[in-house]
Amino acid sequence: MLQFSPIRTALIAVTTVLGFLFLLPNFTGGDYRNSLPNWMPEWTVEWLPTQKIVLGLDLQGGSHLLMQVNRQDIIDERVRDLRREVRSILANDNSIGHLISTDNDTMIITLTDETQLNAAREALRAVEVVVSTSVFSVSGVVETRVEVTPDNKIKVSLTKEGIDERMSSLVTQSIEVIRRRIDELGTTEPTIQRQGTDRVLVQVPGFDDSERLKDLISRTARLTFHMVHPTITATQAQAEGLPLGTFILPSANGFDELLFEDVALGGESLVDSQPGFDQQTGQAIVSFRFDTRGAIIFAEITSANVGRRFAIVLDNQVITAPTIQTAITGGSGQISGNFTPQSANDLAVLLRAGALPATLDIIEERSVGPSLGADSVSAGLMAGLVGAIAVVVFMVLSYGLFGIFASISLTLNIVLVLGALSMLGATLTLPGIAGIVLTVGMAVDANVLIYERIREEMVGGRSVHQALEAGFKRAMGTIIDANVTTFIAAAVLFFLGSGPIQGFAITLALGILTTMFTAYFVTQFIIGRWYSVVRPKTIRIKLFSMVPEGTKVPFMKWRRVAMILSVVAIVGSLGLFGVKGLNLGIDFLGGSAVEVQAIEGEADIADIRTRVGALGLGDVQVQGFGTPIDVLIRVEAQDGGDTAQQDAVRLVTDALSADYDIRRVEVVGPTVSGELAIAGAIAVFVAIFAVLLYIWMRFEWQFAVGAVIALVHDVVLTIGLYSIIGFEFNLSSIAAILTIVGYSLNDTVVVYDRVREYLRKFRKISVRELIDMSINSMLSRTLLTSLTTALALLALVVFGGEVIRGFTISMTWGVLVGTYSSIFIAAPILIFFGLKTRKAAEKEVKEKRVDGAEV
Repeated sequence: MLQFSPIRTALIAVTTVLGFLFLLPNFTGGDYRNSLPNWMPEWTVEWLPTQKIVLGLDLQGGSHLLMQVNRQDIIDERVRDLRREVRSILANDNSIGHLISTDNDTMIITLTDETQLNAAREALRAVEVVVSTSVFSVSGVVETRVEVTPDNKIKVSLTKEGIDERMSSLVTQSIEVIRRRIDELGTTEPTIQRQGTDRVLVQVPGFDDSERLKDLISRTARLTFHMVHPTITATQAQAEGLPLGTFILPSANGFDELLFEDVALGGESLVDSQPGFDQQTGQAIVSFRFDTRGAIIFAEITSANVGRRFAIVLDNQVITAPTIQTAITGGSGQISGNFTPQSANDLAVLLRAGALPATLDIIEERSVGPSLGADSVSAGLMAGLVGAIAVVVFMVLSYGLFGIFASISLTLNIVLVLGALSMLGATLTLPGIAGIVLTVGMAVDANVLIYERIREEMVGGRSVHQALEAGFKRAMGTIIDANVTTFIAAAVLFFLGSGPIQGFAITLALGILTTMFTAYFVTQFIIGRWYSVVRPKTIRIKLFSMVPEGTKVPFMKWRRVAMILSVVAIVGSLGLFGVKGLNLGIDFLGGSAVEVQAIEGEADIADIRTRVGALGLGDVQVQGFGTPIDVLIRVEAQDGGDTAQQDAVRLVTDALSADYDIRRVEVVGPTVSGELAIAGAIAVFVAIFAVLLYIWMRFEWQFAVGAVIALVHDVVLTIGLYSIIGFEFNLSSIAAILTIVGYSLNDTVVVYDRVREYLRKFRKISVRELIDMSINSMLSRTLLTSLTTALALLALVVFGGEVIRGFTISMTWGVLVGTYSSIFIAAPILIFFGLKTRKAAEKEVKEKRVDGAEV
């Protein structure tokens, strides 16, 4: 194995070069290809990668908005349209007298003359609409049903399937409108995509005015023109009853207006809108211009209604209702109101981009200011650098020259992870940086497994060459088994997580793949080349050992004590969980979180609590957040739903913005919080079940059951930690638990692999002695790996920042309990479930054969 074939050497060289090439654009400003030498062929330059790692919103600042089409608004709008259409068909076209009452998605039509029932039913066939499900479908979905009731009334109702299909179509239209609006802002690389059938996800990096962005994106901007009723005011209509075909809308000046329902002209006829200033008053206005058809209609309306008031309505509010002085034939006009220059500009942007076809409610918001993003980048880089240096120093002190070989492999590992992120155009988040740092700690484990196996082979009397060959060969099975279990946890995180958690899953999964590549190919290549040059007669793998040679700790002798302690810890954790519960974050409870930083001096928590408490938002928590100038404010979920939640955040930010910089805003509505809680629980159970299946296939059933019991032990104790310390339990906590699941399994599988090996090797040793031998033989590796992983995680705890501190502390705790459970839980379980030695198993098989022969 030390003699590499040219193909394997070429694979290492190509992979290394590609890793550096894909990483290169991240360290050059602009397109680095323009500065390359002229002698390079043009086709070669064009093939060089330019894709960079995309920084997540938590690192560069920006806004994440998840919006949902308002189903009830669609129903109400469709029923209003149907009402007008039904009235026109019956009264105007067929002279059939009727009364219409509505109830949600249903209209009941009562005829004044029941003898016209059949004629009315036949006439209303025109409103039975079929919506096509796709451009390729021949049939479609029935949207409207017309039925005759037993009491001779006509019921017109919307079908659920029709509403669902209309919502799906409106989401597609909304995405295009939102894209046009954001393009007007000139931001770079926004993400706008559908989620499910009725949601739109919008991520805009680098845009620091989240309130303005929300207003621009979620505002419907439906512009319509209506004639004002000439003789009756809104107040009179409210007292005496609405005239047929009219409705009342609020006005921007504080009064109500009585308008005709018929839309005289719509915003879809606009071809341009621009902000400007009125030449007489100097006030900000928005001028608009119609297309040819709209200009003709506008001229006809103004010509026929000189002296009457004409209302301009935006999103069900009358902006202005001037009196038509003369016919307007130029096809243009202006909208005046209480505009500022920026609000006039934003309205012009909205009108140019077009109206949203439906109301979009913001059900989740996560906004990060640029200052917090810059701080997170600095914290992440510092934590990564410190963690990597600590691990490298420790490896060199422990293994000397072989530690240097491992450090070279580790450096290339990090390059390959970052290069892969660049190649994929993946998003690097703050938890993603944590994933890379964790990879640094766990990647060492592969090298430690190889080195410890080589050392054992040397102790067993093999030559240097034989020991090196056997070390790599025998360690690879354990490395694969140990890393596959962690990869399963990463895969579950990716498919069931969202946002930054997916970023963590991607970096963790890539780290596992690159770890196996660098351990098996790169480290082996380096050692092979070194051996072919030096040809040593003997080697000293380890300079410093945490466990003396020949150590024989009777772990199984203490198994009952350890089991009792674990049961007490589990019962205590469950008791704390039952009595005290978890400090659930807004991801699971819903509500809002606002992080602020004092502009001058230290933050006054008491003053903030007073200001926010006076807003009447219910339960509000105000606490320091890492430093004396940073404060985190949590507001409970509001009764009014998603809209009320947004209003609450606006009130908090308005109350504090004069003295505090708004660094981060997170809003999670009740719908999303419920979904996240379910997804988190499913993720944990799916991960444990998938691991159970994998270990069952790779080992005997006792091993699978033991691994799962150890996992449950670790998860329960981690939940106990959250409960006793009071860390916020959020989506990052689920990620931490799943990572602990992966790490704990990594450790357990390493011990189990050695137990399985010894079961095949030794026939007469008891299971208890055999397990003790297995644990002692792997004790040095277990402690080394735990220590290097803990060093990397401690760097994150100290330097990673307050945002992920709970996440990293819980993972550090997970390393400790995972190491403990692999020795004192997973291993003794094998004895409890009757694992048999090779001799006992052979005897049992022989006895069964004898019994079968006698029968």
